[in-house]
Amino acid sequence: MAKKALTAKEIFAVGLMLFALFLGAGNMIFPPFLGQQAGENVWLGTAGFLITGVGLPLLGVIAIAKAGGSVQAIAGRVSPLFGVVFTIVMYLAIGPFFGIPRTGTVAYEISVSPFLSENLNKSPYALLIFTALFFSLTAWLSLNPTKLVDRIGKILTPLLLLVLAILVGKSFISPMGEIQSPHEDYVSAPVFKGFIEGYLTMDTIAALVFGIVVISAIMDKGITEEKQIAKVCIQAGIIAAVGLALVYLSLAFIGATSTEAIGIQENGGAILSKAATHLYGEAGTIILALAIFFACITTSVGLVSATAQYFSRLSSKLSYPALVMIISVFSMVIANAGLTKLIAISLPVLIMIYPLAIVMLLLSFADSLFNGYSAVYIGALLPTGLISLLDALHTAGIDVTAIVDALQFIPFLSAGLGWLVPAVLGAIIGFLLASLLGWKKVYHPNIES
Repeated sequence: MAKKALTAKEIFAVGLMLFALFLGAGNMIFPPFLGQQAGENVWLGTAGFLITGVGLPLLGVIAIAKAGGSVQAIAGRVSPLFGVVFTIVMYLAIGPFFGIPRTGTVAYEISVSPFLSENLNKSPYALLIFTALFFSLTAWLSLNPTKLVDRIGKILTPLLLLVLAILVGKSFISPMGEIQSPHEDYVSAPVFKGFIEGYLTMDTIAALVFGIVVISAIMDKGITEEKQIAKVCIQAGIIAAVGLALVYLSLAFIGATSTEAIGIQENGGAILSKAATHLYGEAGTIILALAIFFACITTSVGLVSATAQYFSRLSSKLSYPALVMIISVFSMVIANAGLTKLIAISLPVLIMIYPLAIVMLLLSFADSLFNGYSAVYIGALLPTGLISLLDALHTAGIDVTAIVDALQFIPFLSAGLGWLVPAVLGAIIGFLLASLLGWKKVYHPNIES
């Protein structure tokens, strides 16, 4: 039965669901490391982190809400073929070929492995049994998308928040030590360094992927009017963004105050593990294990559900339940058999498509200013794709030093943002060509061609 609006309680539950989908284990590891490295500049570094780690994903949710839940609707503004190909690559890369298997292995390594004997840890069967159970739970939670808000927003998210509150609360009441001097780039440019760290979370792609889940959840609550769906989706995005910001600030504080007690660590996972043990003793290991497990399972469910929903809409021959099972089983196999190799392949793909996703996202907000000309999208995405390809090849271990050295005149290239200025210039050139030569061709229905 159609409804005109959701109650504040229902909107809050949808927002909590989206928050939990975003807050994967990787997101929990970045801020503590930032905090320890930034030291006395922790709040400046975190401010930069929030711009790209929270701000861009929020823009992604808003863009998807306005596009009716479809990444393809935005990517299709370049061309219909590009829209389909880009969206498929994005869902596969962040889904069964990388993101979903990683949730299972990370959950095992942090939530289970520390409690097993050395012999069990060496046995391949321990990971196999755990991932079989983990992805069975993922499939069960994903099979009925109408219950995702109830299962995640009302049950799993409060549990995750409770565990995080226990971990974070004591660090505020009894800080582990004084905040130390900053390290490396956090000395001279803490905001920019934090900005880059937030960019590397790749949550903007997650926002584009999870949009389909949120909109489906809203529609399952009886909201069918497009403007109202978009409004609720944006409200849920704001709730999720506020939650993420608070968690990131808290975890950064843990990192910043941890150096005296646990020393400088190589990564955020080690910081969290040692900090939890320092704060709560052996019980801290259990608290962290629960936090990581809940973070991983909610992200896994979100990615499986989003990927299954997209491909079931793309092809009527593939049902949503069948796709949930296929993706879950495939992810379990990959988590056990070839995750390292797949990461080596998938990570460069993610690094290439991420800047493309950001550029398309930002252009979608300015669409009406340039009459929706596809030439603007093409002009911005061509240089973005070429420069991102270089970053991807470098990540894949291919020597592109000669080309990179020849392009050092491009601003921000060494910081991984070399695509930024060329994208702006390309968009301007595309607009001028479309305007002067009369290229009126557009590919999306809200702009007349």
